Amino acid sequence: MNRRQDERRAEYERFKKDVKERGKPFFPYAMFHDTVMSLLVVSLIVVMAVIWKFTANEGTAEGDSGLLGKLYDEKADPGTTNFVPRPDWYFYFLFYLLRIFKWPESVVLGTVGIPTILVVLLLAFPFLDKSLERRPLRRPVAMVAALLTIASMGILTYKGATAEEPLPEENRALVPTWAQQQGFADNQDAVDGAEIFAQVGCMNCHTYLGAGASNLGAPDLSDIGATSNRGVQGFADYVADPTAFGNSVMPKFESLGEENLRKLGEFLQASQGPQ
Repeated sequence: MNRRQDERRAEYERFKKDVKERGKPFFPYAMFHDTVMSLLVVSLIVVMAVIWKFTANEGTAEGDSGLLGKLYDEKADPGTTNFVPRPDWYFYFLFYLLRIFKWPESVVLGTVGIPTILVVLLLAFPFLDKSLERRPLRRPVAMVAALLTIASMGILTYKGATAEEPLPEENRALVPTWAQQQGFADNQDAVDGAEIFAQVGCMNCHTYLGAGASNLGAPDLSDIGATSNRGVQGFADYVADPTAFGNSVMPKFESLGEENLRKLGEFLQASQGPQ
């Protein structure tokens, strides 16, 4: 143990000697250069953002384009039903992990467990690998770990980028099957409510007879009418303002209007499970 400590001290002394004779220490020289470069990059971004903002007019016509392009193509529509949210490209790998680790049984592994373990290993690696060897061919463990990391990140990013989400039109095509399996084909209000359910984004979080996505702990609604005694109006009130019932995760849908909410309540009440 003492011999290893002596070797480390000797190596450190050689390093300090080399720095003194041939190089400059990280602080303050390299840190100063990094700070100046960072300020230049941030300043350039700010200048370009100001030019973009004040040279372009608000609009979508070609004449509204400024020196660095238009402000936007179309204003955001909060009431859209055909927009499928996607993460930025550098989160695609995590986005696809959520498809592998389903809620609620294993989603913690994909969102917290695996990323945390990898970050801890990354931080611990300099303390674990104390070898002075730097040639790649003589570091098989480190090289294999690096290649596996690059490959897994690349594959998950590609899979996340090419993953397809069901569109509202595709969900709406399932309504006749739902009506047949659930036995509400003769209830037009329930059928209309099923179409509303398929189009307004409910299936981004809920599943229904195997379709949709299970996110944020949202339950499957295939038999919600049998497991809950809310009734038609109770379901309508709940969907209109879930926060009034202690649900702060689900968004409000009061903008659908009383008639559509009532039809949605009819659909949920008629969802007794496959007949």
